[in-house]
Amino acid sequence: MKRAIVVVMVTAGAVAGVVRRLRSRSASHGAESGRWLVATVNRPPGEFDRGGVPDPLARLGDHVEIRTAEAPGGKGTELAARLREANGTGTLARLTGRDPRQQVRQALREAKSLAETGEVMRPDAPPTTRPTVGGRLMGLATRRAGGEGRL
Repeated sequence: MKRAIVVVMVTAGAVAGVVRRLRSRSASHGAESGRWLVATVNRPPGEFDRGGVPDPLARLGDHVEIRTAEAPGGKGTELAARLREANGTGTLARLTGRDPRQQVRQALREAKSLAETGEVMRPDAPPTTRPTVGGRLMGLATRRAGGEGRL
């Protein structure tokens, strides 16, 4: 009986912690959506001033604010972007893949790839030649990385 009570109390504490974390995230997501997302591009700083913004970022139009700066140590250019409005951001939008910040992340990755190599680099498809469990997991991870920018 004592063991059951301890398990219930530990579970309740864990649930309360998760709820508190989700509430704090949703309360601060407005500030997070205004956060600058930055990619360091291995190109001279003045190149973006002359040539304009790379096409993937230009397609986002007036929905994003874009700035460039010299990277620390003179190692290229920092290309930064952030949403002008925080409509549709939050935990649910992020989990369903409809968070507009994911579009900004993807546009930054594509702009970096385009500026450095002249083309948008994509992972090889399919990741394996056989439909194995590992191949399915790799495909899932690759698709998720496309929206979030990390595995």
